[in-house]
Amino acid sequence: MRVPTAARAALVPVAASALTLAGLSAWAGSGAAGSPSEPVVTRARVLLPANPDTTAAFFDIRNQGGADDELVEVSSPAAGRAMLSRVEVRDGAGTMRMVPSVRLPAGGTLRMSTAGVDVMVDDPPSVRVGDRMPFVLRFRDAGPVRVEAVVVRPGDL
Repeated sequence: MRVPTAARAALVPVAASALTLAGLSAWAGSGAAGSPSEPVVTRARVLLPANPDTTAAFFDIRNQGGADDELVEVSSPAAGRAMLSRVEVRDGAGTMRMVPSVRLPAGGTLRMSTAGVDVMVDDPPSVRVGDRMPFVLRFRDAGPVRVEAVVVRPGDL
């Protein structure tokens, strides 16, 4: 028995739709589909200021959610201004550039470091090694996350 041409032509989109539906069902079943950003901050550190005007803070941020997000602002009620910055190396020299935000991919981790992204902190309070300093990290979608960074010596990052 021969399948009519119209029926054969309809089989291709029906098969493609069934395959797509199966893939989407598996994705949704894994819990990743539609889950919001969920940033979790660990290893919050702030450098013992070598000069009273400025220091730097570093955070490890894991996005345990299924959606990308962006770190758009960092502040500290204990300090003056806090700004996201990135070190860029050109012709062997490193320069610091302020950045408006930092991407946090779904399921990914942002590890701040002296050679990449960090938080520049102006007018830090008088602190000692081991003290804690409060910060608020604001994400585009997830909103604010409050953390305390421990004060460390520069060599202890």
